[in-house]
Amino acid sequence: MLDAVLLSRIQFGITAGFHFLYPPMSIGLGLLLVFMEYRYLKTKDKIYEQITKFFIKVFALIFGVGVATGVVMEFEFGTNWATYSRYVGDIFGSPLAAEALFAFFLESTFLGLLIFGWNKVSPKVHFFSTIMVALGATMSAFWIIAANSWMNTPAGYKLVTNVVNGVQVERAVITDFWAMVFNPSTIERFGHVISASWLTGAFLVLSISAYWLRKKIDVEHAKATMKMALILALFASLTQLFTGHHSGVGVYKRQPAKLAAYEGHFKTAPGNLYTFGWVDEKNQKVTGVNLPGFLSFMIYFDTKKPLIGLNDVPPVERPGKPPVKENPPVQLVFQTYHLMVTLGLIMIGLSLIGLLYLFLGKLFKTKWLLALFVPAFILPHIANMSGWIATEVARQPWAVQDILLTREAVSKVVTANQVWFSLIMFTVIYLILGTLFVYLMIKKIKQGPASVA
Repeated sequence: MLDAVLLSRIQFGITAGFHFLYPPMSIGLGLLLVFMEYRYLKTKDKIYEQITKFFIKVFALIFGVGVATGVVMEFEFGTNWATYSRYVGDIFGSPLAAEALFAFFLESTFLGLLIFGWNKVSPKVHFFSTIMVALGATMSAFWIIAANSWMNTPAGYKLVTNVVNGVQVERAVITDFWAMVFNPSTIERFGHVISASWLTGAFLVLSISAYWLRKKIDVEHAKATMKMALILALFASLTQLFTGHHSGVGVYKRQPAKLAAYEGHFKTAPGNLYTFGWVDEKNQKVTGVNLPGFLSFMIYFDTKKPLIGLNDVPPVERPGKPPVKENPPVQLVFQTYHLMVTLGLIMIGLSLIGLLYLFLGKLFKTKWLLALFVPAFILPHIANMSGWIATEVARQPWAVQDILLTREAVSKVVTANQVWFSLIMFTVIYLILGTLFVYLMIKKIKQGPASVA
């Protein structure tokens, strides 16, 4: 039988996962909007004006659904995770408040000018609004990543004990705000998330452009947007390699159990890097294709350097091992991590092939490649979800690394039946909202930029 702890984790995973479909699209699309409108200002070409207007409408739709789905998580911190909020709320709430004050309001205010101000403000003011919207979306990600990174690598805090109604209550408080914000993993994780977001936005525009070309809808508009999206896609996908490597090195230095789970590394020894495989936790081995010692090489540039294995991690901190029953199976972490990496490499390949065919002058007439690009928008979404599952599940059993266990962070009064009810309710609502979003997106895309603008 599923208890309140596991059900609360499932519910937060579903609500956070559904919400995270939208911010990466808005961040990547926001950057492309800057490029599109800049081209319009430089060339005065009506094609760039129309595609800018079209994708502003798409951005607004993504933004609206993203905001609606993000509100739910705020309430979950006070209901399902009330103990967590009481224990570290003073710290965790600070970057969330900063996100609302310095990023969300910036993005939403200038989005109003973006949508309604095309003929009411000067072109330069409108372009400035586009830049501010893109900046606001990016800064929102920074503050959220800072909060999440603090849970992985806490810094700038201390634990204090207060007496409440005669009972001693311990909680974490900030001692250094900027040390908390720029904790050891913030920058490396932010870089990885932002490059993933650029990739998500680029593949969204690639998919839409390929659809227009195949259906012969506003062909010249489609060619213009596809060129921009391909360049950003290649840049972002290659950047992912660098940021991913940098983040992986940081993970090993600060959370060695997490990296060991990523690669199914049980014994302290030189680490193999698997391209794919299957984890046998009972016999502590992985069956698959690997590069011997290459994981050690990526961390230390030495194939013979031993890496800490799961067997040398205290059992209470070990993914997939008792006595903490909410620990995840290493199999789940291993597979989602490798799925993320595999999809990242596929997107690099698609971007390279697309640019090669563009350089050869064959891209817009190569039907099989355009057919691949149409459904390819889903690839970064799956990679994003897989990456978050791997990194968050592998942190278990900790809600906050080395400070607060997940089983101790859940509310003491919320029952399993109550979580079941809210889980089912939100899942149904999100399915309806997701269906409506897809319907509206398809409707806009089929109209094309010339008619919609």
